[in-house]
Amino acid sequence: MREHVNQKNRSPPDFRAIDAAGHQDNLWPTSRRSDPIPTPARKTLVATLREVLRTKIEAGQYKPGDRLPSEAQLTREHAVSRTVVREAIAALRADGLVEPRQGSGVYVLEPAEEVPAPFTNIDNARLSSMIELLELRTAVEVEAAGLAAQRRSPSQEERIIEALRTVTDKNTRQEPSSEADFALHLAIAEATNNPRFCEFLQMVGPNSIPRRALDPSEPQAFPQTYVDMINAEHDTIVTAILNGDEEAARSAMRQHLKGSQQRYRSLLRGAQ
Repeated sequence: MREHVNQKNRSPPDFRAIDAAGHQDNLWPTSRRSDPIPTPARKTLVATLREVLRTKIEAGQYKPGDRLPSEAQLTREHAVSRTVVREAIAALRADGLVEPRQGSGVYVLEPAEEVPAPFTNIDNARLSSMIELLELRTAVEVEAAGLAAQRRSPSQEERIIEALRTVTDKNTRQEPSSEADFALHLAIAEATNNPRFCEFLQMVGPNSIPRRALDPSEPQAFPQTYVDMINAEHDTIVTAILNGDEEAARSAMRQHLKGSQQRYRSLLRGAQ
């Protein structure tokens, strides 16, 4: 009776330790034979295999239309698990380098056509390019002026006023003012408290300022009437923003940028 109780309470045998001669695989299910690679280690293996395959593709060892080695072959060649191979292939697919085809394998794709970054192909020497850019700026900056009138903070008002003083002073003294002009428009964009407006202006850059685009060296031959007009337009925009008059701010910015478009179109007509 005592022996029966002992058998009942005895812990189940540890099959992993039964056969010291190396036959435990016969006693333990295959799915439990090896623990999965820890996630950080697997990610490192995935990144390494992805870069190896990417390098071979870019070097032409695997050409467009070629089929990559099978999953089993890659597993053997690189001493990694099938999971690592699948994740590396998925990363290459996301990069547009390969395409898995059902029941056939993974094939190398033709390299994708390089897409130029936005606003990198603007030809400042072409008046038509600058008119296009001014039309886009008008669509964005008119709303920016209205939002700035609504949302500006005291510190943002201070930056706008300082930027206005700087550009007005440079214009009055007939000094290069495109950077200062751009800084004023950027200060207004910042006052929207929506970072996308600033991102847009920084993307198009100071060359979007008409005088800078016409001639980067800015030879100072602008008539005083033109300088006074630009200064007055800037002042009207800033006054409306500081007064919190969003409609007046939009109207002033529209007039300022539309005026620039009209001046460019006059130059374009004269060049034809």
